[in-house]
Amino acid sequence: MATSTPSSSSSTTNIMLAIFEKKTVSLDLYRPLRQYISFTYSEREAQNLEDDLQTLRDLRSDLENPAKQPSHSARRDLLQSYFRALCVIETRFPISPDRDHVNSVTFTWYDAFKQKQKASQQNIHLEKAAVLFNLGAVYSQIGLSYDRSTVEGRRQAVQAFIAAAGAFAYLRDNAATKASMGTSTTLDVSVECAGMLERLMLAQAQECVFENTIAKGSTPGVGLYYEEAFAALSVAPLNQHFDKAWIAHVQLKAALFYAEACYRYGIELHEKEEVAEEIARLRSGINALSDAKKNSKGAAAQLLDAINKLEANINRNLERAVKENDRVYLMRVPSPSSLPPLPAFSLVKPLAMNEVLDASKEKLFASLVPDSSAKALSRYTEMVDDIIRMQAEKLQQGSELTRVKLKEMDLPDSLLALEGHFALPADLKEDVEAVQISGGPAGLEAELQQLRDLRRVNQELL
Repeated sequence: MATSTPSSSSSTTNIMLAIFEKKTVSLDLYRPLRQYISFTYSEREAQNLEDDLQTLRDLRSDLENPAKQPSHSARRDLLQSYFRALCVIETRFPISPDRDHVNSVTFTWYDAFKQKQKASQQNIHLEKAAVLFNLGAVYSQIGLSYDRSTVEGRRQAVQAFIAAAGAFAYLRDNAATKASMGTSTTLDVSVECAGMLERLMLAQAQECVFENTIAKGSTPGVGLYYEEAFAALSVAPLNQHFDKAWIAHVQLKAALFYAEACYRYGIELHEKEEVAEEIARLRSGINALSDAKKNSKGAAAQLLDAINKLEANINRNLERAVKENDRVYLMRVPSPSSLPPLPAFSLVKPLAMNEVLDASKEKLFASLVPDSSAKALSRYTEMVDDIIRMQAEKLQQGSELTRVKLKEMDLPDSLLALEGHFALPADLKEDVEAVQISGGPAGLEAELQQLRDLRRVNQELL
């Protein structure tokens, strides 16, 4: 691509979307969890875990009041810490309407996009889904906080937007389905909405990358993710859930960058004297902009100005190409629908959140063994005791048999006496003296030979 080609949409650099956090109601986790520990384990255990319970109470209280965090980064850190704490709680405290569970805790969250709608569940998965949603929202706000008119600002914004995409992807894959199984739920934490928000954040990250690569003449097909986000917003269940101005923004961005790609590709085609395809591409871009402008009510004026500027540039190039084709090339212009898709490349991907949200090293309630683990440990202990008992019985039986065999051979008394650590028993001492009187080993050999001779005679007689 020619390096001298500027971006016709560069004036849109500050027009991006941030997601507002979900709101919740005040909730005391301290008392119900302490009562459960005291009843299920002991009052002493509850006293020992007082600091952990207070830490959890503070985390939930800070979560309810975003104003307590002075910056987006502090809010992000709080959400990550609280999510890891929830993962620990999930393994140690069964929260449900069941009589034997923590049944006095109800999580309530309002929809981020329809704030009159709310969900209330005795299900920790709703709490986890809401926290993940808010984590993605805060990352999106961090992305918008950077000065995206500079190369470094856009680079930092890319990192924030791909982190937001990672949070929404983690929500979609790990919590959305479980949160939707309760008696009530909201659409903003659904699989469909989390997937759409992931694509939107990737679109904004790729737009920042696009702005940084314009000077190199690169066209990464930035509209790819905007088109996917708009496709998700155009069908149920999301098509009736979002504000029309919000949907118009995404549609206009998708059309803008598609038309931008047509415009820039048209310049390449013109240089190659492929005027017929250039005309078809430019007409396709014009059509996309015209369709998007029909639903532009409520869109930002700055975005509409960029649309109009790009449309004027495309029309100018289209008029020139048509004149040249009519006077010089006389090529048949293909219909836009017959053209192959423009090349589109993904230059960004969601940031993996597994390590950031890993709770395996959390020390909160580490001394508290959950009931399921206690039962498993009890079964394990019983199995170990049975094995030890069986092996002990086998050892005892073997020891008794060995003792009898050794006794028959006057062992180990004779071995100990030979080594000088033990006196021979009286009976054994008399037998040894008798052997010595009869000639010792030589006498025994003579007696053995006599026995062999007698055996041979007896066999002959038989």
